[in-house]
Amino acid sequence: MGEKVLITGGLGFIGLALARTLVRRGMAVRLLDNLSPQIHGAVPQPELGTLLEERHVEVMRGDVCRRQDWVTALSDVASVVHLAAETGTGQSMYRIGDYTSTNVLGTALLLDVLANDHHQVTKLLLASSRSVYGEGAYRCAGCGLVYPPIRSLDSLQAGQWEPLCPSCCGPIHPVATPESARTGPASVYAATKMAQEDLVRIAANSHGIPFLIFRLQNVYGEGQSLNNPYTGILSIFSNRIRQGKVIALFEDAQESRDFVHVSDVSEAMALGLESDGGDGLTMNVGSGVQVTVDTIARHLQRQFAESSTLLVSGQYRLGDIRHNFADISVIGQALRFSPRVALEEGIARFVRWVRTQPIPEDGPEDGLERANRELIERGLMKA
Repeated sequence: MGEKVLITGGLGFIGLALARTLVRRGMAVRLLDNLSPQIHGAVPQPELGTLLEERHVEVMRGDVCRRQDWVTALSDVASVVHLAAETGTGQSMYRIGDYTSTNVLGTALLLDVLANDHHQVTKLLLASSRSVYGEGAYRCAGCGLVYPPIRSLDSLQAGQWEPLCPSCCGPIHPVATPESARTGPASVYAATKMAQEDLVRIAANSHGIPFLIFRLQNVYGEGQSLNNPYTGILSIFSNRIRQGKVIALFEDAQESRDFVHVSDVSEAMALGLESDGGDGLTMNVGSGVQVTVDTIARHLQRQFAESSTLLVSGQYRLGDIRHNFADISVIGQALRFSPRVALEEGIARFVRWVRTQPIPEDGPEDGLERANRELIERGLMKA
């Protein structure tokens, strides 16, 4: 077995997929995780068993906010993939301390140990987020490539969903967002991911540790949490379909994102660890395809063969962006990465897996409804 890789958040959705990929490629892995109930439920998911029986997989329960846990976790590892983070745009707007502590302080402690303690780490890969861009790139017929600011409350209240050109106030249309795009975090979560990036660039460079920063698009697939109402519209919509509940689509349901299957993400990360072609680079990891929220909901309806009601609600959340999909040419050139799982195939695989999971049982108010109520009570979402 080859070198050992530390994966933080290793028992999460992406962490487990990556662990399986790396073990197949001859690497040993150590999975550091705090087993947050919001992500994992009351107990770890039963499907962890087959992986944890693999003798090249070591599990460590620990917290990235504790320096000593980092010291222990980093012993005898050659590479680190830092996935552990508090996620969820809406929740980050009121759990500001928690998000900043886990995402920013946790990353700072990792870098502090690498700067001051003996270690064998020769590669650091940070999982960042497309959220650091805020709105993606757009093109204006008169002004060319533009980057509009976050939409104002007045615009959202008026149902003016599409951003306008920041120069001429004319109509614009979304285009693939390159890594050179202006960054403009629109949520506390996004701001913490931007801070992580800056910390890694500065500290890893100054201490001579090769690093990569991956700006992940919307990652989906088998194994993602069905318990966490703050992230993952595929999980949220799937739960609503299986429970026979209405799926409320925000705004006019034409917001668009880039959905990339977890197997493609784990492949990209494996390539980053195996090659030095991406060292020092910040790279988008996505499918490169623009997909509307309405399209996702209808794909799920077809796969589940259910006729659940889709309600275009006109609701909105402060901090949500309108469009963002990735230009993936840089990672294609640097790591020869190309996504393999098309959206229709990926959703079919996801739905087959979901059918093997228990249908969430809630009282009169389910997890999504509780999450939305919290946002409404804080003035972060339209009632």
